[in-house]
Parts: sequence; C-alpha cells; structure tokens
Amino acid sequence: MPPASPPPASTLRTASRSPAAALAGRIAACRLCAADFRRTATGHAPRPVAWFDARARVLIAGQAPGARVHQSGRPFSDPSGDRLRAWLGLDPATFYDRSRIAIVPMAFCFPGYDARGADLPPPARCATTWRQEVMAALPRLRLVFLVGGHAQRWHLGPAARAGVTATVAAWRDHAPRLWPLPHPSWRNTGWLKRHPWFEAELLPEARRHLGEVLDDDG
Repeated sequence: MPPASPPPASTLRTASRSPAAALAGRIAACRLCAADFRRTATGHAPRPVAWFDARARVLIAGQAPGARVHQSGRPFSDPSGDRLRAWLGLDPATFYDRSRIAIVPMAFCFPGYDARGADLPPPARCATTWRQEVMAALPRLRLVFLVGGHAQRWHLGPAARAGVTATVAAWRDHAPRLWPLPHPSWRNTGWLKRHPWFEAELLPEARRHLGEVLDDDG
C-alpha cells in the first residue's frame, strides 16, 4: 500500500493555529458591515484590524480604527496612538507586542465619516458579534485600559452612565484592573487642560501598575 499523502499545507496551517489566532483570522475576514460602509461618505470596503494574542496580560479597549489605521492595518498608527503611547510610557515595540498587549476596539473596522467629516461611531453590530468571544480568548488579562465612552459603557455598564469625564474622574473606583481614559485624539487637548488631575494623578498610577504587569513573567 502506498504511503498516505500528507494533508494540504492549508490544513496544517489551520490545525497549528491557536484558538485566538483562528478567531483573529475570522474577524479579519468579516464583511458584516460592507453594505453599511458603502453608504458612508467614504464608501470604503471593510478592513478589520484584529490585534491580540491569548498570552496578552494587558488590554487596550478602544473605539474604532480611524482612516489612517484603515490604510495601515496597524492599530493606533496615527497621532492618537502617539499620544496614547506617551500617556502609558510605552515604546512602539512593547505597544505592538501582541503577546503582551491586546488592542481590541469596540469595532474592528473604520466606520467612515458622517456628512460633517467626523468619524462615525463604532457599529454596535461588531461588539454584539465578536466581543464576548474575543474576551473569552484572552484569559490572562490583568489590566484593561478603557479608551473612550463606548469601551467604558461596554465594560463598566451603569458605572459609565454619567459620561466620560465623570467615569474617568472616578478611576479609583475601578483601579487597579480597569483604567478609564479619555480618547487620546488631539481634539481632546482642551479637555486635558481643563482636567489637569488626569495627567498629574491618574497617569502616574496607571503607568506604575502597567509596568508591574509587564515586568511580571508569571
């Protein structure tokens, strides 16, 4: 009897992928919102940006990719990302190390612009479809940054009902595991000036806890 033929390479690749990697691949192939995106001012096709690994101990829960991230396929590859990395004291190599930091927005695709040229909100369909499964695929999480109101409402529920400013101001109620942050958009520079306690009090504590988590090999 001749020896059995080896399985196709595609089968081997699928079998060797971790459940989290397989989930990221399914998300990357998602086209649920294609018809909605075609009706936006940008008329773009979906490009989900899924950036996570089951080994990650830190989660950055954002809002949705912007136009620059849609082009690059890399989360926070824009001025908002520069500011967020500065806030957290992270160099790009650490920030983009999926085995340490998962970056999971409330919607994986750039939602497009409204008639005024502002980013549309993340489609709720995305979180409804994927978020519970993604969170279950990240069992080692010890610290979560909730960037903006959409992520805060999903993860904190009624505790985020009063809005971003009140939720961020109450950060001690959620630390050291959960850290609500405003969106790092440069449009929020005025907010930062009006609330100096954010950079003076919250960020030093967040950086300290983040460093402890990343330095712990356990």
